[in-house]
Amino acid sequence: MVGKSSILMRYTDDLFSQSYIMSIGVDFKYKTVEVHGKKLKLQIWDTAGQDRFRTITAAYYRGAEGIIIVYSVNSRESFENIQQWLVDMNKHVNRAIPVILVGNKADLIAEREVPTELGKRYAHENGYLFIETSAKTGSGITELFDKLALEVVNNPRTDEQRQKQPANPNQTRQSDTIDPSKPKDEKDMKCCG
Repeated sequence: MVGKSSILMRYTDDLFSQSYIMSIGVDFKYKTVEVHGKKLKLQIWDTAGQDRFRTITAAYYRGAEGIIIVYSVNSRESFENIQQWLVDMNKHVNRAIPVILVGNKADLIAEREVPTELGKRYAHENGYLFIETSAKTGSGITELFDKLALEVVNNPRTDEQRQKQPANPNQTRQSDTIDPSKPKDEKDMKCCG
C-alpha cells in the first residue's frame, strides 16, 4: 500500500489512521479551494491500486483534469510499478494534463528504499511535477493539492480546445519540483496579475 487513500483523507478531513482499509474499486471526495481569487470545487478520485481493478480505474483517466501518481518511498517495488501506471494513463489520456509524481511516507526515513533524487529525476525526465509527502505527519499534502489545482487552472487546454483539437501525446513541459520546506512562490499565489 502506497497511501493514496491516506493522502486523500489527510487532505480532505485532516485525519490519519494507521489501520486504513485498502481501497476497493474507486472512492472520491470533494474539497473547495481558492485559486486566483476564484472558488474551485475539486472532485478527487481515489482509485484502487491492485491489478484486479485496473480495468475499472482506466475509465477514470478519461475525464481527469490532473493526475497524481503515488509510490511509497519505503517500497522500491511501488516505485518500479509507476511505469505501468503511466503506460495505462497514456493509453487513456489523449491530451496534455498536469501529472504529479508523489513519493509518500517520507516520514519513514530509516525504511527508505527510494532516494528523493531518483523520484525527482524520474519526474523531470518525463515532464512531471514531483513532491514527497507524509500522510501521517501531513507534510507536503496541502502543497501537493494546491499545486495540482493551480496547474489545472493554468492549463491552456480549455474544454472547448480539448474538443476541437487533439493533444500532442509527445508534448512535454518543463518539470517542476515542489519543496514543502520552502515558502510558496508569491507570483503563483497572487490574483489578477
